[in-house]
Amino acid sequence: MSENPQPAQKPGAKPFRWSFWLIWVGVAAFAYACDQLTKWWVSSTMELGEQTPVIPGVLQWYHILNSGAAFSIGENFTWVFTIIMAVVAAAIIVMSWRIRSVWWAIGLGLVLGGALGNLTDRLFRPPSFGMGHVVDFISFPNFAIFNMADMAVVGGVIVICLLTLLGIGLDGTRSVEEPKAGARKAAAQQDTPEGDSND
Repeated sequence: MSENPQPAQKPGAKPFRWSFWLIWVGVAAFAYACDQLTKWWVSSTMELGEQTPVIPGVLQWYHILNSGAAFSIGENFTWVFTIIMAVVAAAIIVMSWRIRSVWWAIGLGLVLGGALGNLTDRLFRPPSFGMGHVVDFISFPNFAIFNMADMAVVGGVIVICLLTLLGIGLDGTRSVEEPKAGARKAAAQQDTPEGDSND
C-alpha cells in the first residue's frame, strides 16, 4: 500500500514564523500611534486654520479638517472612503497570516496603520459617525496638506510596489526563480542525447 502523498508546497516558500507577524503588528501600531498622537497634538495646540512655519518657505503646520481621502481628494464622498478604508484594513488583517517576508510585513504594516489612523477619524470625529473629518496639518508649498497616516499609506504602497517589481511574493519566494529553474531544466534536457534510454 502506497503512502498518502504530501501536499505540494511552493518551492522556496518559508514556514510561518511569529516574527513576521509581530513585525507587521509592530509597524502598524507604530504608524497608528504616530498618526493619532500628532493629530491630538495639533488639535490641542493649534486653532483650526492656524499656520505655523517650521522651515520658512519649505514646511509649515497648517491645521485643517479634510472630508475627502488622502491629500484632500474627493471631499464630497466621505462615506465612500470610510468603507474603502475599512475594507482595506480587513483585507490586510486576513492576509497577515500569509506573510513570510520582513519587507512585506513592513509594507502591509504601514498601510494598515495609516488606514486605521484615518479610519479612526472617520468614525469618531465630527460631524458624525462614519462621516468624520480627518485632521491634516503637514503642508509644503504648492502641494496638498496631509498627515502621518497618509505618509504611512504612501510609504507602504511604495514598499509593496517595489517588492512586486522585484518578484518577491507575500510568502517570501521570488517569482523570477521559477523561469530560471525551468530554463536550466530545458537546457539539461537538450544536453541529453536523443534516444538514450534504459531498456
